[in-house]
Amino acid sequence: MEEKEIGKVTHYFGKLGVCVIQLSDTVKNGDKIHIKGATTDFEQHIDSIQINHKDVAEAKKGQGIGLQVREPVREHDIVYKVID
Repeated sequence: MEEKEIGKVTHYFGKLGVCVIQLSDTVKNGDKIHIKGATTDFEQHIDSIQINHKDVAEAKKGQGIGLQVREPVREHDIVYKVID
């Protein structure tokens, strides 16, 4: 299984379980991602992406996205797209 870096976590809202990711590549609903950092290491599928509180199906390099995560993450965690 291959992984490609697609962004970094810039904010995490613990009460909401939502993080903001600054993208360095394109991502879309249904993609499997792997978030890894000093104490973070889990995979999940993307169910919904938000940009400025609006749902979008796809986000491109350079955009900041809001993403619901199933475990806590930290600023500077790296986000990878899992390529089967």
